Amino acid sequence: MEIQIKKFHQLSPDQLYQILKLRVDVFVVEQNCPYPELDNSDQSAEHFFVEKDGVPKAYLRLNVSNENKAKISRVVTASDFRGKSASRKLIEKALEISKNQEEIKSVVLQAQDYLTDFYASFGFEKTSDVYLEDGIPHVDMGKQMNRE
Repeated sequence: MEIQIKKFHQLSPDQLYQILKLRVDVFVVEQNCPYPELDNSDQSAEHFFVEKDGVPKAYLRLNVSNENKAKISRVVTASDFRGKSASRKLIEKALEISKNQEEIKSVVLQAQDYLTDFYASFGFEKTSDVYLEDGIPHVDMGKQMNRE
C-alpha cells in the first residue's frame, strides 16, 4: 500500500476533485451530515492518501500551526476500502512525519467519539469531554511528540 504525500499545489485537479468527492461521499452523504466541508485549511495542508486504480480510497490531511502543533483531520476511508488498515497506515505516516519535524511538539485531532479507542492505540489521549460537532459526538485528543 503506497502512501502519497502532497502539498495542495502538487495535487492534480483530478486528485483534488477525487479527494473532495471522497470526503463529501463519506462525511456529508454517508453520515448524513450537511456541513461546510471546504474550510480553507486544504491550501496549507499536507495531503496523505492511498489510491486504487488512480482513485483516492483513504485520506487524511495534516496542518502545522504557528503554535508548534500539527493537526490531523479529515481522516476518511471509502466504504469499499475499509478493513485494509489504510487509515492506520496514514495515521502512522502522519505521526512519523510530525516526529521528524523538531518544531512540532504535539499532534491534535477531533475524533468522532466512537473512534477514541482507535486513536488511543497511537498514544492519543482525550483532552475534552464529548461534544456535538455538526450533530455528531466528538472529542478532542492530543499526543505529545516524544523524541527519545
